[in-house]
Formats: sequence, C-alpha cells, structure tokens
Amino acid sequence: MKNLGEWLLWLSVVMGLAVLIDPAYLDSSDRKFIMLIGAIGLWRYSMGGMHLLRGLWFMRVTFPAMRRTIVRDPKAYAPSHVYLVVTSFRIPADTTWNVYASVFREAVGCGTPATVVVSIVERADESLIRQCHREFDPQGSVKLIICRARGTGKRDGLALAFRAVSRTMPDRDAVVGVVDGDTMLAPDCVRDSVCFFGLMPNLGGLTTNEQCVVRGSRVMRDWHTMRFAQRHLNMCSMALSHRVLTMTGRMSFFRAAVLTAPEFIADVESDHLQHWRLGRFQFLTGDDKSSWNSLMTLGWDTFYVPDAHTLTVEHPPHHRFVPATLQLMFRWYGNSLRQNLRATRLGWRRLGLFTTFVLYDQRISMWTCLIGLTAALIMASLQNWQLLVVYLFWIALSRTFVAALLTVTCHPVGPLYPVLLYYNQVVGSLVKIFAMFHLDRQSWTRQKTTLSVQNAGFDATFNRISSKTMLFSAGSLFVCLMMLLTGS
Repeated sequence: MKNLGEWLLWLSVVMGLAVLIDPAYLDSSDRKFIMLIGAIGLWRYSMGGMHLLRGLWFMRVTFPAMRRTIVRDPKAYAPSHVYLVVTSFRIPADTTWNVYASVFREAVGCGTPATVVVSIVERADESLIRQCHREFDPQGSVKLIICRARGTGKRDGLALAFRAVSRTMPDRDAVVGVVDGDTMLAPDCVRDSVCFFGLMPNLGGLTTNEQCVVRGSRVMRDWHTMRFAQRHLNMCSMALSHRVLTMTGRMSFFRAAVLTAPEFIADVESDHLQHWRLGRFQFLTGDDKSSWNSLMTLGWDTFYVPDAHTLTVEHPPHHRFVPATLQLMFRWYGNSLRQNLRATRLGWRRLGLFTTFVLYDQRISMWTCLIGLTAALIMASLQNWQLLVVYLFWIALSRTFVAALLTVTCHPVGPLYPVLLYYNQVVGSLVKIFAMFHLDRQSWTRQKTTLSVQNAGFDATFNRISSKTMLFSAGSLFVCLMMLLTGS
C-alpha cells in the first residue's frame, strides 16, 4: 500500500489522543458536550452519507445502464457536429501546447465533423495553436476559428467564442464543448460525453470527471486531489437527480441550441446579482455558475459523465499553502454563494426537492461546521481541558473514516487527507461566512483583476461599513448562542 508508513504514523497519533482521555475527569456536564458534538456530527454525516449512497448507486447502477444503452448503438446518439471552444490567457507555453494537442486529437478522433473555436489575447498563442493544428490535423479535417479577445476577462472571451459558434449556424443536435486553457482531454473524452445529448432529450449541459497535476508542494497537491475526489462523489449524487449544481469551467458540454441562444450568451457575458443591501453588481468570475443558472431558468437538465476524464494543470496563485488556498476558496465559495441566493428563488418545482434541500443546506453548513470547535474551545477554557482532547480525538477518528470512504471514488487518497478535510471544513466555513457578507468582493486569481466599484461615494462607504457590521454581529451572535448551549 502506497504511503503505508505515513498512514501508520497518523493512526498512532489518533490512538495517542485516545490514550490521553481520562473518563474519570468527565462529569455529567461534560457528557452533554459529547452529546452535542455527537448530534451535530450525526446531522452532518447523515448528509454526507446520503450523498455517498446516492453517488454509489449512480456509479454502480444508473450510469452503467445508460452507458450500455449507448454502446449498443452509438451512431444513433451521436451529434451531427461537435464544436470545441477553448479559452487561453496567460498560461505557460508548454501547458498550452499539451492542451491544444489533446483538443485537436479529440476533434480528429471523435467520429463526427468537428470545429475548434479558440478565444485568445496574445499573438504568440495564435502562432502556437496554428502550429499545433498543422501537426495533429495534417489532413485539415478539423476547422479552426480563432477569435482575438480584448483581455478584459474570461466572460468576454467566452461570449466572443459563443457568438462565433452561432455565426456558423449549427444544427439543433450539434454539441459544444467548452474547455479551459489549462485542461487536457483524455482519450475518447469527447466521444464518451456528447452521445448523452442524444440519449437524454431534455439535457442542456453536462460536465466530466477531473484529475489534476499541481505545480506546487505536496500538501498543495493533496489538497487539490482531495477536492477532486469530493467533487466526483457529489457530482455523481446530484447527477442522479439530473441536477448537477455547476457546469465546471474546466470542461463542460452544452447543446448548441442552448449555448447559441442570445439569453444564454448574455448570462455568461454580463451576469449580475441584485442584492437587497449591496445593490446591483456584475459577476467577475463564476461563468460556470451563470451557465448553470441559465440552464435551470430555461428548464433544461444537467448531468455528469464519470468515465469521461480530463487532466487539469493547476498553478496555485501563491507559493505558500495557506494564502493560496484562501484565495481559491474565497473565489470558489463566493461564486457558489452568489449562485445560491438566486437559485433557491427558482423554487422546488423547477429544481426538485433534493436539490432545493442541498442548496439550503449549503447556507447552514458554514455555521454547523464551527459548532463543535467553538463549543470545545469554550468549555475547555472555562470548565475542563479534557474536553478539547475528546474533541480532537473525535475529529481525528471521524475524518480518518471519511478519508477512507473517499477510496470509492477511485481518486488517490493520501494520509494528509484527514487533516486537510478538517482544514477545509473549518477554514472553508470561515471563508464562506466572510464571503456571505462581502458578495460584491470578487477577484480573478490568474488575471489579478478585481471587480470595479460601481457605486461611488455614500453607497460604497455604506456597503463597506454594513458588511463589516453584519459580519461582526453574526459572529458575536453565534458565539453567544454557543455559550448558552454549553451552559458557560
């Protein structure tokens, strides 16, 4: 077993924490604390268990049956044309070459006529892409369309490429794949994905399974691979309801009739949120959330193909682990929360009961993940330090169990996962809470750009002060409630 020694070292730490617990020091009030964290754990892990069971059923039963149906007659479900839209901006030349090599290989080998539409900024990228096209498509069977964007953001680049697709007048059964400039396509990724649009008449978009190569430290690599394992399980769970919650920007496919619709392009290009306190502001990032919201609004289904793989080259925005993860989590969670606020307005009839429940749970989980830690710190400092040891033992044991369960995703699982899982839950919850009260603060990690302030003067000052005030008030109220619950 890989990393066996490190796993044994971690298990010895867990057992060492168990040895430190002396039941003689725990009185009846301490047992109330244990019941509290047990109840919260039961709530949170029941949600995780539900995703696990749903994900396993999808992976082992539902999806294989769908795949067998397609394999029996693949031509019956194939689209008339495949478009691959790729956006590139400030990506290293070696990564760009590998990405476009995989794109052209897939376009040539997908079995249907194909067109590659490229949205770029730098002229050097254009020369590299044309050279790659000549090398991997010497027969010229794949049409190449190059769009020169202004460099004002990914949303503008995508809208430019989508309009280029629209001008070719694609058939209604054509399919468009949207690929990020740092994502390489595994063999047969396109062929294995596009046929589901023929199988599912109401399918508007789907996304694929992701693996990653991280240009960073080992802990950064493990953090990314752990997130992809969690993503895979959650995607499988939501795909069971045909309600995958995001059309991942790294690689997703759309029905051409949907992607070329003016309202869909407008959503991707200039999506915005009307907030009761912050007013109206545009989305800088989160184009994957905008495309999902547009699909849901128009009444389309979303799906996940677990056996179609992509390989993402991750370049962390900072060389140190904590600053890099904080930047990434703030962007990811901010986008999710901005989507969440308006997604629930669509109603359970459009979203389905389970999807609605998951969206509301996202708002609650940022607080429930902090209950155990907050209660442990309060009671350990005011009553009994042994409770902190009990809590640490519970965290180590439960996160080890969760890490072991991630092996069902067939993604790599490392001995750092228990610690990283807890880091994600606690630090991620704090980032979510901060982002919830600062929804208008956005930045793009690669382009180093931020959302310009649309309100000036009094409005901007009011938004800034009210955000800080509400964040402080919410945190203070949470701590007071925890002190009441623990009897401190």
